[in-house]
This record gives sequence, C-alpha cells and structure tokens, in this order.
Amino acid sequence: MRVIINSGDMEKVQLKKLTRFLVAFCGLALIVVLFVPMWRIDLFAPQYPEGLQLLIYPHSLGGNVDIINGLNHYIGMKILHAGDFLEFTILPYIIVFFVLLLLITAISNNRKLFFSATFLFICFGIIAMIDFWRWEYNYGHDLNPDAAIKVPGMAYQPPLIGFKQLLNFGAYSQPHIGGWIFAVVGFILLVLAIREFVTVKRSRKLTKSAVVVATTCFILITSSCNSGPEPIVTGKDHCDFCGMTVSDDRYGAEVVTNKGKVFKFDDAHCILSFLTKDGFDKNSVKDIYFKDFSDNHSLIKTNQAFFLKSDLLHSPMGGNIAAFSSKGSLDKVKAEFDGTVTTWSEIYH
Repeated sequence: MRVIINSGDMEKVQLKKLTRFLVAFCGLALIVVLFVPMWRIDLFAPQYPEGLQLLIYPHSLGGNVDIINGLNHYIGMKILHAGDFLEFTILPYIIVFFVLLLLITAISNNRKLFFSATFLFICFGIIAMIDFWRWEYNYGHDLNPDAAIKVPGMAYQPPLIGFKQLLNFGAYSQPHIGGWIFAVVGFILLVLAIREFVTVKRSRKLTKSAVVVATTCFILITSSCNSGPEPIVTGKDHCDFCGMTVSDDRYGAEVVTNKGKVFKFDDAHCILSFLTKDGFDKNSVKDIYFKDFSDNHSLIKTNQAFFLKSDLLHSPMGGNIAAFSSKGSLDKVKAEFDGTVTTWSEIYH
C-alpha cells in the first residue's frame, strides 16, 4: 500500500503499539519529576571536605542552602531565595502539561499530535538549559561591590555541566534524578519520532540509519559529561587539600572518582593526606594521576609511573616524591637527587 505524507495522513495513520506504550510511560515518568531534584551543584573545599550540596527541585531549593548563602555573602553574591525565581512557580505546571499531553497522545493514537508533542518537549528542554545558564551567569557576575572578598576580574558562575574551580572551592554541576528522567524521556521521544517518520516513508534503510544516528548522538552527549583527567594549571588551580595555589609544575597530582569528580593537588603530601583522611571512601576512586617530573609534565597514571623519593627534591608541601613516565627519566634525575626508587603501591597502601 502506498502512503502519501501530508497533514491528513499524519492524523489518520495510527501509531505503533510500542510507540503508544512508551509515550504513555514517558508521561507517567514525568510525574516523578515533580517530587525529586532536577539538578545538583556540589561544592568541595578544604574546610568542607564532606562537601556542600545545592539541590534544585521544580518548585524549590534544597540541600545546604543556608550555608551556601552565608558563604556567598562574603563574595557579594545575591541570597538564593526560591521566591525570587519565576521558574519555580511555572515549572510544575509545565511538567503537568507535558504529562497530560503525552497521555492524551498515547490514548488518541494521533501521529500528528505525537510529532507536535515531541517537538514541544525538545524545544522546552533547550530553552530550560539556556535559562539555567542565564540564571547562573547573573548570580555569578552581578556581585555586590562592597563585598568582603573581592578578586579583580573574578566571576563565580558555576558550570552548566561538569567541573569548575571557584577560588578554593571545586564546583560540580550535573543533572539529578529529575534531570535524568527529562533527558531519557527526550531521547525516547526523539527515537520514536524518527521511527514513526520512517514508518510513514516505508524505508527500511532510512529506519536503521536514523536510529543509529540518534543513538550515536545520545552516546556522544552522554560520554561528553563523563570527566576524565583534567590539566593542572600552575599558578591558577588550587590544591583540594591545603587550598594553596599549585606553584610547581613538576609535582602536581590528581584523583578522578567513579562519578567523574576531579580533585587536584600540588604535592604528594597533600594527595596522600586526602586519600587517607577519615571518612574518605577509597572505593570511590577511579584513577590517580601524577605530573611527570621530566619531559612535558603530562599526567600519568600511578600504575604506569616510576617514583623517586628524596629529601633533596624540596617539593612545595614536603612530600618530596616525584613521578616519571620511564625508568630512564628517573635514573637521570636520581643521579642529581639521590633517593629511593619506589612504587605507588609502596607509597599508598
């Protein structure tokens, strides 16, 4: 049977059963978003090793709001009040609108309504992210000129997604349960829309290609949020244990957790103190890196590094441990700085 694509056919051709089921499932899943956090911003500093957390719900703020507001006061940031955000008033209604729209779409079995609902949902997601970035920008840049702490040219805008160093605080921003539900719902609707469009076109080749493209885009977007090792910038980055600015490019170190959080250190003493402090979960560590003492000072994994311990090294915090990517590089330095050749398992156990 030949299918002609026009607005009338879009309304008459029924959705696949799987599409109707998943659209209804997406509508019900959005109900959960009304009751859980959509986004989280985690702050870590030497004086707060357990971290501070700001939770953003569709209708309010949660977490350590009072403590964060107290800290923000010193740098001149506005106080965070849920009542100051129009978004907290209208967002619950928008979520309910999409719940009803998706359920009606599944019940009515209307392809044109389904395409419209998918388009509106994806547009809303893009607008919401732009609005969130604008909110962070305004709070991070519109500072009180009479604040107690002023750093010329410094802004305190948290990252939209990922990590950013703000003075001695490391800020991590990422979706919470509600945000991930929104992302998954958007992805499901996008794949279903492509699948339904391809069904109308009756092109099996196009079906496979479109689904592969959509899945590849989703994987790329997801993988881009996973943090690996980050460059340690001497003179700019701060040590996550002692709070001092990283001053020597030869001794830096870094911890990457299973959740993608990155902690930077200026010396072996600081990273060892961080890893062995009370309450630290060793199982949360994914990888540990050290700066290569020689060559280009790139980051190398501890299980691939050679270590030299010598009091003659005089590292910034007295750890006096240097890492090398090759045994030859270590031997050259050892000739000048006599010491003990060791391994990471002997240093940290």
